[in-house]
Amino acid sequence: MVNMLRAIRALLAVVAATAALATGSLAQTGKPLADLNAATESELQALPRMTPAAVKGLVEKRPFKSIVDVNKILVEQKLTGDQIREFYRAAFVKINLNTGTREEFMLIPGVGSRMAAELAEYRPWKTWGQFDKEIGKYVGQPETDRIKQYVFIPPS
Repeated sequence: MVNMLRAIRALLAVVAATAALATGSLAQTGKPLADLNAATESELQALPRMTPAAVKGLVEKRPFKSIVDVNKILVEQKLTGDQIREFYRAAFVKINLNTGTREEFMLIPGVGSRMAAELAEYRPWKTWGQFDKEIGKYVGQPETDRIKQYVFIPPS
C-alpha cells in the first residue's frame, strides 16, 4: 500500500510537471513578476498583450485588492484565456495564502483545481519551509518556487 501511494504521488508529480510545461508555466524570463499595484504606466505598457486602453484601465482602477479585480479588466479588454495567462507570467497581484480564494488561486498560471484545493487545505501557512514540504509532495521544488512568486505568507 505504501509503495502504491508513492507511485501515485510520483505519477501526479509527473502529470503536474507535464501540464505545466505544456502551458509554458515553468518557462520564466528570469525577471520578477511586476506588481500591478506599483508598476508605472511605461512598465505596464511593456507587458504582454497590453494596449493603451488596457493600461489606462489598470491604472484607473488601482489599487487592486485581488487579482480577480485585474482579471475582470483583462476580460473586458477581450483578452483570451491564453493571453491572460501569458500576461500573468509577467505581472500579478500576490495572493495571501491564508485567505486566498479558489478563484484567485486558479488565476495562477499552471494551477488547476487540485492544486488550488491543496493550497487551501494546508492552512494556516506559517513558513516557506512548510509550503515546500506540503506542496512539494505534489510537485518538485522548481514548481513550488515558481508558485511562490504569486503568493505570500502574512507575518504572524
